[in-house]
Amino acid sequence: MLLAGGLLAALVLPGGPEDAAGQGPAATDGLRHTTVEVSPGGCGRGWGTPRPGTQVFDLHNTSAAAAEVYLKSPRSGAVYGEVEGIGPGTTRHLRVRLGRGSYAFMCLPDDADAVTGPTVRIDGGGRAGPAAAPVTEHDLIPPALDYQKWVAGGLDHLVGRTGTLRAALARRDLAGARDAWLPAHLAYERLGAAYGAFGDADQQINGTSAGLPDGDRDPAFTGFHRIEYGLWHGQSADSLRAPAAALDDAVRKLRDDWAQTRMEPADLGLRAHEILENTLQSELTGRTDYGSGSTLATARAHLDGTRAVLTRLRPLLVTRYPGLSHVEGELSRAQRLLDGLREDGRWPALNHLGRSRRERIDAVFGDLVERLASVATLCDARRTV
Repeated sequence: MLLAGGLLAALVLPGGPEDAAGQGPAATDGLRHTTVEVSPGGCGRGWGTPRPGTQVFDLHNTSAAAAEVYLKSPRSGAVYGEVEGIGPGTTRHLRVRLGRGSYAFMCLPDDADAVTGPTVRIDGGGRAGPAAAPVTEHDLIPPALDYQKWVAGGLDHLVGRTGTLRAALARRDLAGARDAWLPAHLAYERLGAAYGAFGDADQQINGTSAGLPDGDRDPAFTGFHRIEYGLWHGQSADSLRAPAAALDDAVRKLRDDWAQTRMEPADLGLRAHEILENTLQSELTGRTDYGSGSTLATARAHLDGTRAVLTRLRPLLVTRYPGLSHVEGELSRAQRLLDGLREDGRWPALNHLGRSRRERIDAVFGDLVERLASVATLCDARRTV
């Protein structure tokens, strides 16, 4: 695993048993290499002459089971680097920067207890690379439960919005339906971190026509985008009454089912990253615009959804992620950037923006996605026993 953003200064390079002696590609990087044993009985063995600076540990698994390895502080438990999936008889490489302090390898074999190797002390050198205390699944349960409650409230609000859209089409009020469509759609998009937990319901509610044999006219094309296509392509209210009723029913079922749903706590940090990654890939490319020209409004809703996740993860991140305040500031910057595009309460279509504006938006969102990858990494639940 390459740990994003340099938070845990680990670089895992491809390698096999032949690299254990410092031969092959691993020997050409100009760095000091130390072969370290990975096994329940010899975890950390081989690191006999510790030195400060950037270096590579060639982690050789001599056991019969796959394992992951942490290089950590024995006192605080902060992790400087990790490598996952070291198969029996293979070698993986861990690149770290070490300074004054104490260190120990922790070996975590599959289906066996963790083993911590001997403590190694480095007395000289500068500062070590960044480190962070591991987040466990137990740590993630309270923010996940709080987020679930927030989603439940959002689903109640969404039901009201889709009901308004359904009612407008039932009375053949196309103008009213167009006015009701965007608030309803944004109410759903703000719940973006829950995409994985929504399962098949997401395709029913917010799926696109991508991959369908008949594209926009395929019977399997349903939900918000199906109605959007009809409302902005001259289709009659009668033709949209059934899709609107199906959408409203699907949203109500999702709301009712949500009370029995249990989100996977370990997914919460990943969602913080995936929401805006999806924004870059879909909304800011125009792929999900079926006529309303509202993808910038959707991008803005995704910022709200991202902030909702970060707010709940903040107690875990504030002591682990030095860049958290910068990320929060960049979220506010992105919000101001998008809000500044609105005129008289209306959002411009993406294709109406000049090239420089689009590039600026892409750059801000791209930077956020990169920084939020660190949140996903830090909140990846790790074993400690």
